Amino acid sequence: MALILCAEALTVGYDGPPILDRVSIEIPEGMTTVVLGPNGAGKSTLAKAMVGLLRPTGGRVLLRDQDITGLGPHKLVRRGVAYLPQLMNVFGDMSVIENLEMGGYTLRRGAVGGRAKSVLELFPDLAADHGKKARALSGGQQKMLALARVLMTDPVVAILDEPTAGLSPLYADRVWEQIDTVRAAGVALMVVEQNAVMAMEHADMVCVLGQGRNVTSGPAAELRDREEVARILVG
Repeated sequence: MALILCAEALTVGYDGPPILDRVSIEIPEGMTTVVLGPNGAGKSTLAKAMVGLLRPTGGRVLLRDQDITGLGPHKLVRRGVAYLPQLMNVFGDMSVIENLEMGGYTLRRGAVGGRAKSVLELFPDLAADHGKKARALSGGQQKMLALARVLMTDPVVAILDEPTAGLSPLYADRVWEQIDTVRAAGVALMVVEQNAVMAMEHADMVCVLGQGRNVTSGPAAELRDREEVARILVG
């Protein structure tokens, strides 16, 4: 099982106790790895540290065996690492197609239009509304737009921070269907999620955090019914 991205004994903190204490995670090629845990477990902190928004005080992050610890997000994008933040992930005053064009800022001139067309083929709902302002889209459609924009850089791995947060079960399910489409297109995924039940249905691998530390990890099929997993997810 080839690894695209991994963190080894990652420690992240500010002035007080570390938020993450020697956390490790592996993101295999062609799979969806879901990060679960209760509020305050350090899930979003892990995502931000792996994409260079937070600098670890210990451990390292590897992209295909190359140490990328502490590299800025703009450098990681050019190496094939994409990131979808939980909030502020679309430009409301721009159209769908303009949002996609913004996401393709690292592409060579002349390649953006073709890439946007290819991405929209994966998101038929967005293709139908490509001229509509992002703020006029529903919450679920905005999440899909944010996910589509992540694909504009043609990443090898994408880290998604709570992509279904605040959505109804119906739209959350639709977003997960799109996430599955992204994986099928060859992008390895790390997805931070609160909805453990839904996430487990779509995950290949699972990493469970608790109080900033690794609790357990492994194939989703093996972890679904473990008592310790259920216990940590309900707090």
